[in-house]
Amino acid sequence: MADALDETDAAETMRLWAMIETPRGVLNAPAIADLSRQSGARLDCLVVGTNDLAKEAGMAGATARQHLHAWLMQIVLAAKAGGACVLDGVFNDHKDAAGCAAECRQGAEMGFDGKTLIHPAQIAPANAAFAPAAEDIERARRLVAAFASDDNAGKGVIAFEGSMAELLHLKQAERLLARAAAAAQRERSESP
Repeated sequence: MADALDETDAAETMRLWAMIETPRGVLNAPAIADLSRQSGARLDCLVVGTNDLAKEAGMAGATARQHLHAWLMQIVLAAKAGGACVLDGVFNDHKDAAGCAAECRQGAEMGFDGKTLIHPAQIAPANAAFAPAAEDIERARRLVAAFASDDNAGKGVIAFEGSMAELLHLKQAERLLARAAAAAQRERSESP
């Protein structure tokens, strides 16, 4: 993939997104996602083509997505193992705000990093589902501060708000705060 970009005038910063939209794509998702770790591969993201995937698998009707769940989770797992981000497929009915919001929340719960959209009306539900909640941001800040305190400096495990917190929880909190900062920056840049 990167070789094709290298043969063009594509900027070094140009990144690739791979669509996973066939059963073979699902089966090869781990190998595709592993490309994100290879030097010079430029692969950053897997994008699920849910409509094409359902069509290629012979699934039909409004309930097709529920039958895709196992495959969607395979793609999420492959992306996370490969270090790539992963985007959920589109929600087709741009007039069904509640349905879109529910599918966005489901995608966030499944581990997707975001959702592909087909209409501007879907931006707000997607942002609401995938942006960190205010209470999660505040808890993450407290956890980062707790690990940084003099009492906990250098510790791998601490007591935090009645529970145990490990370095992996610290890393999760730092990632959440980075996502929140990126979302806030994006909002500032989009404001008139």
